[in-house]
This record gives sequence, structure tokens and C-alpha cells, in this order.
Amino acid sequence: MPRMRPFPLSNDKEAPLGSLQSPSIFVVSAVAAIVFGAAAPAAAEEDKPSLTVYTYESFVADYGPGPQIKAGFEKICGCTVKWVGLEDGVAILNRLKLEGASTSADVVVGLDTNLIAEAKATGLFAPHGADTSAVDVPGGFSDPVFIPYDYGWFAVVYDSQAIGAPPQSLEELVSGNPEEKIAIEDPRSSTPGLGLLLWMKKVYGDSAEAKWRELSKRILTVTPGWSEAYGLLTSGEVPMVLSYTTSPAYHVIEEESDRYRAAAFDEGHYIQIEVAGRIASSDHPDLARDFLAYLISPAAQDVLPTTNWMLPAAATASPLPDAFKELVTPDKTLSFDPQTVADSRRAWTQEWLQALGR
Repeated sequence: MPRMRPFPLSNDKEAPLGSLQSPSIFVVSAVAAIVFGAAAPAAAEEDKPSLTVYTYESFVADYGPGPQIKAGFEKICGCTVKWVGLEDGVAILNRLKLEGASTSADVVVGLDTNLIAEAKATGLFAPHGADTSAVDVPGGFSDPVFIPYDYGWFAVVYDSQAIGAPPQSLEELVSGNPEEKIAIEDPRSSTPGLGLLLWMKKVYGDSAEAKWRELSKRILTVTPGWSEAYGLLTSGEVPMVLSYTTSPAYHVIEEESDRYRAAAFDEGHYIQIEVAGRIASSDHPDLARDFLAYLISPAAQDVLPTTNWMLPAAATASPLPDAFKELVTPDKTLSFDPQTVADSRRAWTQEWLQALGR
């Protein structure tokens, strides 16, 4: 999700010719030359195939990786990349389910491994057909349909000027001072929100609903997506937010500040591996395959760490900035297999709704 820009996102995603009254043939000819000369590149542009990519809003924002990845791929593809930015990964999957086979997407970027079994069940995706030998993520990942392009661990990010003693475990977060609030994301629309839901379930199992009730005393608000929640942290409205271990790298690199830090939890951290896939009904299957291959190339992987603020899933051409060496690296990585998530997400979300009184 998010592709970690710590303030609210924008919703990204020909002048008429005056009348020419001079009788001069020269003027008319000159104007015609200008008009038709300008039309030629425009026509050439229209002749290019257009590749429609569904992703999340922060990916395609001007500060996200989208603009650089679009420019890099367009240099080699002879095509035009058209982004469609949605709220978050869960929202992307919901949109695809609604559209079905009539979707205009050729490629989808921004689901994660927690959603891939559900995504496959739609029947909309085709095998990627790419060489993924360069992919290297914690715990490993190999799939014929989806390609990992970055990863990170979920974490509580806190304002060190507001909290002197941050929680050192999920249990301390749940049972801590209710005056120290946290903003979290909705698991029905947000992959970080789903990540926290799964993290709680992985650690607490059948006791998760009771732990959610206990944690609810510390929850200031539940936002639709990551950007709204993180904006509450950086605006000083809340001292903690559910984000990623990689989020502090943004502040160190862009702001030269270590004010915002990730808390390391004793129980371990739930991992998010973000993936991309191609739509089976695409009119441009070769371009879609090429785009997926480009996404895990060193050229694209170099872009992601300092625009999406996640860790690269494949080899980069340049070393990571030093700020990434100082990040929290969990001793224990937590996860569920995708089919378990697909089978249980609805029930676990209902459990969450009941616990929070929603």
C-alpha cells in the first residue's frame, strides 16, 4: 500500500484557433503547415497501444514510483502506460470483482500475497510468463501468476517526541496506556488494515476478538487507507500509526529527521509482499508480460525503495541508501498462507467489526 508518502494524497489520477481573416495565401499555408505538422506527432501518439494498469493512488502520485516506471517502460515498449489509481490493494481486488471479464485493466499492480488466492479465484488472471529467478524475498515466493515487486513488514510507527516509551510487543500495544492513541486502517479496503488483522490473528488465534476489544480503547480512528492514517501521525493528531518498518527511511532521507520510528515487537512482524499480475482478457498480452518483467528489472527496482518506501524484491543496480541499513529488521517473520486468508478473511473481518462495535 502503500508507497509510503507521509501526507494525504491527491486524487490523481487544446486551445481553439482564433479566426483567420487575412486573405494572404502565405498566411493560410503557414497556418496549415503548423496545424498539420502538429497533428502528425499527435496521430503517431494515438497509434501507440495503450496499456492500462490498475494500482493504488500513492503508486501513481507525482512523488510515487509510477511516473518514473511509466517513463522508463515507455522508452522501450512503443506504448503508452495509462494508470488507474484506486484507494489500496483491497480496493483494487474489489473493483476487479465488480468489473469481472469486462475490466479495462491489462495489468494489476498492488495486490499482496494475502490476496492472491482470492484474486486467482476470480478467473481474471493469466500466468505471468516472466523469468523470476532474480526475485528474493524473506521466506521465498514463487507463483506462476503473480510476481513480487517489493516487500516490507507491518509495524507501529510512532512519534518519538510524543511517546518516550513505545510498545515493545503487540501485547504492550493492546494493553498499554489508552491515552496514547493509534490510527489504523480498515481491513475491508486497505492492505495495511488487513495486515494488522492477520497479525493479531496470527499472534492471538481464538483470543483475537477479545484482544481487539482491549485495543479498541487506544484506537483514535479507522481510516479507509494508509495515507489518511499516516497523515494523522505527521500532523500531530495521533502519536502512533499502523505502517511499515520502512516508513522511517522516508523521514531520514527526505527530511533528515529520525523523529518517526518503527517499534520492534517481540512476537515478530507480519510481512507484506506486494505483487503484480496480468489480466487474461487483455488485448495486449505481450505488452503486459513485458511490463511485469520490467517491474522486477534493476531499472524499476532502483526506483521503488525511495518512492514507494519498501524493500526491493529483486536485484537493484545501485546499493540501497544508508538509511535502510538502520531500519528495524524483525527477528521473526509472521504470515498465513494465501488460501487460509482467502478462506477466513470474511469471518475474521466480521470478528473485527464486532469487537470494535462497527
